Amino acid sequence: MRDIILGVNDGLVSTFLLVSGVVGGGLTTTQVLLTGISGALAGMISMAIGEYLATKSQEEVFEAEMELEAEHLIYHRQREKDQLADMLGAMGLEGDDLATVVDIIDSNDTAMLNMQGALEFGIVDSERRSPFAAAFASGFLFLAGALPSIIPFAILESTSAALIVAAVLSGIGLFTVGALKTVSTKKSPILSGAENLGMGLLGGVLAYFVGVLFESSIPS
Repeated sequence: MRDIILGVNDGLVSTFLLVSGVVGGGLTTTQVLLTGISGALAGMISMAIGEYLATKSQEEVFEAEMELEAEHLIYHRQREKDQLADMLGAMGLEGDDLATVVDIIDSNDTAMLNMQGALEFGIVDSERRSPFAAAFASGFLFLAGALPSIIPFAILESTSAALIVAAVLSGIGLFTVGALKTVSTKKSPILSGAENLGMGLLGGVLAYFVGVLFESSIPS
């Protein structure tokens, strides 16, 4: 859910601010459309590459840590067992219960390795991702968020009308994404959606007037 919210929200906010700024700067509908498409593609590619490199680096670190941990289990088993007992003890287990749990885990090499990886490094196999899948998802989500700010300029001739429609569509998207955050946070979806909507539209207004200021201060 976090990745979906961040990816779509980035596309919504950055593209809406971009088109708002260039509309304020006096560009034609075609020029705004080209700018929006270029910005969306650049953002999509940048997000995909960044996510690929980050996920790949994280996976390489995880693999190296797990290989080192596997060696420790071979050559320093007792120390690893004591370390496991310390970590589980810090979580509230004690006495015979602690000793029993540690012995059960220690009796299975795979369980011991996975437990150490999870407790020491936060490595859980079910949460690991393919760098390619992560890159595709990140880029696609950004592009999905960018579309509401681009499509109106491909349909309408008036830049003002297109910007209003883009603001409405992006506003709906921003409110929805903000509300969806509450699935995890358990806070008010109305307040969360309104907060996200307000920040996005405020950014759009600022970008628009920056464009107006730029257009009025630069000689033709």
